[in-house]
Amino acid sequence: MSFGTKFDLLNSVKYLYLCKLSEPKDNSLRIVVEEAVDNRGGAIIPGSERPELAALRTDIFPIEPVEGCKIFELSWNRYVAYLVTEEMVGSCGNYEDEDYSGNLFRVFTKSHFLEHLTRDTGAHTEPIQHFKLACLNHLIDIASYEVPSIRLLARTDEVPPRIENTRKL
Repeated sequence: MSFGTKFDLLNSVKYLYLCKLSEPKDNSLRIVVEEAVDNRGGAIIPGSERPELAALRTDIFPIEPVEGCKIFELSWNRYVAYLVTEEMVGSCGNYEDEDYSGNLFRVFTKSHFLEHLTRDTGAHTEPIQHFKLACLNHLIDIASYEVPSIRLLARTDEVPPRIENTRKL
């Protein structure tokens, strides 16, 4: 399912990082995500190296935003619920019975999150739609009555810096 060019562009990137999640006003949601790539020019900070691990360290590169990476803002005027899950924990379940389209931005027609909302909440005035952003480090599930608006942000826009992780490999 395609909602337009910006949705397709969002689904075409290889990696996303969550930059900001906020509620600009009651029951509205704003999410800013930034594209990341395999940075072949980036440096991995060496750790205390064992000889048997040296071979594993060849051809590794940091995954990070670089010049030219896109920044996306997704906004919902109102939402039903959202859930932020640490990516490693959220990737370990059984999701084979779910139906969705998309890659890093997914639109579900059947999901455990939708089943939970149908079973455990009420007073819905419209059908609930389930969206998911699959970011590095975070999985963000959003239930809403509406499709989000998506816009591309420029680096000069109000874009919060991502918290940098310095990793030793």
